[in-house]
Amino acid sequence: MANHAFLLSSFFFFLLHFGVEAAKMTVKNNCGISIWPATLTSGPGQPQLSTTGFKLAPGESKSFNVPAPWTGRVWARTRCSNNGRFTCMTGDCGRGLSCNGAGGVPPVTLAEFTIAPDGGQDFYDVSLVDGFNLPVTITIQGGKGPCRSSNCRADVNKVCPAELQVKSGNEVIACKSACLAFNKPEYCCTGEFNDPKKCKPTNYSMIFERQCPEAYSYAYDDKNSTFTCNNRPNYLITFCG
Repeated sequence: MANHAFLLSSFFFFLLHFGVEAAKMTVKNNCGISIWPATLTSGPGQPQLSTTGFKLAPGESKSFNVPAPWTGRVWARTRCSNNGRFTCMTGDCGRGLSCNGAGGVPPVTLAEFTIAPDGGQDFYDVSLVDGFNLPVTITIQGGKGPCRSSNCRADVNKVCPAELQVKSGNEVIACKSACLAFNKPEYCCTGEFNDPKKCKPTNYSMIFERQCPEAYSYAYDDKNSTFTCNNRPNYLITFCG
């Protein structure tokens, strides 16, 4: 009987902390190449999703549920191959097709989410703080409030300066952030620059800003970059769309 009570209490603890509510996320590939999307849960005490990595051919999409609350990110890996070991040229997580708690190696475009419990206020954004590899748009389905789409539709790789480029042959396949390329506090908003009053836009972050004004271009780029929606919306994440 004691063991039965323990199991019941554990079950209700799970429901309380991880919720029976769920938001549906759909990831769509509008690119002309195959991509390998991945997910990472970063909220304290939250388990990784059942889906942490998969392949999408051009035009394909995949839907999955995320619990409420949930904090995490979605990104897409490109130019992946499996010659005895699964690796990708951009966004690789080092753990094969399923990332299982590992993030993507920058530079990579991120779709970031904080999903609230009880139909509260969700937060979401597109971030180029870790650099760029593919355009992405977050579109809201349902919900109440502003619920605006967040996007970086431009191909930043086409305007990426030489010192930030990641290339495969003669083709630019990703664009580093200045932080990643130079590892200086003024670019990374670290050390004495770990303050929004001191860490300001740079010539490099403004390249991202001009191409994608609704995405985070550097760590303290909060203006017009964070979006909100209430009442349990679903999310469509479209790469190259």
